[in-house]
Parts: sequence; C-alpha cells; structure tokens
Amino acid sequence: MKIHEYQGKELLKKFGVTVPRGIPAFSVDEAVAAAEKLGGPVWVVKAQIHAGGRGKGGGVKLARSLDEVRQLASQILGMQLVTHQTGPEGQKVRRLYIEEGADIQKEYYVSVVTDRATQKVAFIASSEGGMDIEEVAESTPEKIITDYIDPLVGFTTEQATKIAKAIELPAESIDQAVDIFQKLYQCYMETDASLVEINPLNRDSSNNIIALDAKFNFDSNALFRHPEIVEYRDLDEEDPAEVEASKFDLAYIQLDGNIGCLVNGAGLAMATMDTIKLFGGEPANFLDVGGGATAEKVTEAFKIMLKNEGVQAILVNIFGGIMRCDIIAEGVIAACKAVNLKVPLVVRMKGTNEELGKKLLAESGLPIISADTMAEAAQKVVAAAK
Repeated sequence: MKIHEYQGKELLKKFGVTVPRGIPAFSVDEAVAAAEKLGGPVWVVKAQIHAGGRGKGGGVKLARSLDEVRQLASQILGMQLVTHQTGPEGQKVRRLYIEEGADIQKEYYVSVVTDRATQKVAFIASSEGGMDIEEVAESTPEKIITDYIDPLVGFTTEQATKIAKAIELPAESIDQAVDIFQKLYQCYMETDASLVEINPLNRDSSNNIIALDAKFNFDSNALFRHPEIVEYRDLDEEDPAEVEASKFDLAYIQLDGNIGCLVNGAGLAMATMDTIKLFGGEPANFLDVGGGATAEKVTEAFKIMLKNEGVQAILVNIFGGIMRCDIIAEGVIAACKAVNLKVPLVVRMKGTNEELGKKLLAESGLPIISADTMAEAAQKVVAAAK
C-alpha cells in the first residue's frame, strides 16, 4: 500500500523528523486558503499522486503570490500528470499539498528499504538528492551509499554517523542527520513499511536538516496492525478492478495481455503466466482465488476479468489440494452462466476430486475446452485467443 506525500510527512512528524509546514487541499479555493493560513512570500504547489517524478512532470510549482497559487492550483488540480512511474497514460491529480517555501542549500537522498537479497534492512543515502536521483544511480553509482542494518542490533549511532559522513554532510549537520536517520529507521520498523524515502533531504543555509518529500510503501500483510495507516488509503489512486477484487479477498493485478488467468495459489498463478508467455501468449491479469474459493468468489473473479475488454480467452488452472476440483467446477459453471461468457474458456484441473470436477464440466453443456497438462492448457488458450 502507498500513501501521499502529505500523509507521509504526518507520519515522519510523529516520529520527530523535521518537515516543512503544509496543508492538503482538494480544491483551488482550499489551496488559496491554505497559502493564506501558512503565510509567507513563497509557497510550493504540489500534486499528490502515488508516483515519483512529479516535479519533472510539471506537478510541483513555486508560487510567489496568492494569485499565482490560484493559477497554479487551477492548472495542476485535475491534470493528467505523466511521470516515469505513471506510464504514458498518467495519473489524474485529485489532491494538492500547499507547503511553505524552503531555504535550499544542498539536497541529499536517504531511504530505508527491505532488501530481500541480504534479508536485512538497507539504508541508502546519497549526496546527490533531488529530481535526478535515478540518473545519479545509473551514471555515477559510486555516489549511492548502501549500508545494511542488522535487525537484532538495530541502527546504531556509529553506523548512522558513518553514513552521514559518507554523503559529505558538514560537521555542523552531522548530529542532526544522525538523529533523523535513526528516527527514519524507527518509523520504518514501527509502521511495518517496506520503503521510507526522503528525496530530497534538505540542508539549509544554517545547516539545518529538513525532509522536503516523503514516500512510503507498506507491507499490506501487516496492515491489520495499523488501522490508522489503512485510513490513509486513497482508492482513487488504485486500479478499480484491483479494489473490487480486494472486496472478495481475491489477489488480482491487471496486466496488458489478452488471456485472463484464474488460478488458486500465487506460485501456480506465476507459473501459469510464465507458461502462457512460453507459448507466445500474453496474460491479461494475475488472479489468485486462494484456497477457500466458493462459487460466488469464482463468479466475481470472472466478472472482474471480463471488465477488461482486452480479454479474448480465459484459462482456469486449478490444483485441488485444499480446494476441491468439484467445487471449482461448480463455480466455473455458475460463473459462465452468470456472466453469459462469450470468450473461449480453457480449464485444467488436477488433484482432489479431479474426475468429479471434469465430469461436472463435461455435463454442463458449456463449450469448455479441457486440458490435462499446463503446457496443453497454455497452447490451447493461446490458440483460442488468436
């Protein structure tokens, strides 16, 4: 799960990280009122979407008068903001963040992220923060410092000091930076985040350190522990089909292909997609109905898949372990009738009550294409889609 910048800054502030004063706004009038309340000669008008690169895409602008705040808010609010993270279709801006101007002397980059390769937490920092951090990582990777934190030891003052010195912070700023780095790690751990990123982390002309941005990703499996973070969820930023699927406890991710996939088990779903690709097809989605799928769940899964107009065939691939094949067969039959299925359907099932499941499908009177192996199923669905 992701949250907006202003929500991330609320979290950082709770953990003692210094952030600029700012107020979220959902309309142009609210943006102007926010600027008036903040006071001062300069404000930053920021688009709030779940993607990086907003500045380069035209979603972050400086205003030097209230009239300019109104003008920029009118331009940015409602725009389709395209960044390197949104893809060419962009993301509609529905929220703004009006923030006081900052005295920027030098920008740095810091983040705390889950590193699966080392099974540790990685603290990443650079002396070259700001809009071009991706370019820095590509052209001058030596300027990116990565240090690993042993979760049993924690993030020590010595380790944080070493990082602060490595990114060439001046002596006057070291103690502040160490304090912020440790609070960042504490925030990451206590919120069950998978990423906490500040880019840029600013040093002003008085050598004070302040977080000018905040990006958070959270481990969705841990959200049951954090109802206060779940309240930050913005459904407008998520794929409508994925939001609908979550209501029925379906793990669904929409893709760009034309072959719908309904599978039980995440590993089998990944393998099914790989097999479709192997035989020249393109999966239209990842869909794991889980081990406790009911006829209702399968019907909803079909409805969600078929909302994607690009789907030209569907492959159901079931391993009947916890889930019985006859229950899935009943669900498939009910779903086909409920949605008045018009596209070819290939079904492959193995495991518990396999023969009974196949018998139910065969006697359903529906034009279902049966397959015995994954390879056969993939070949048949690719051919059917063509």
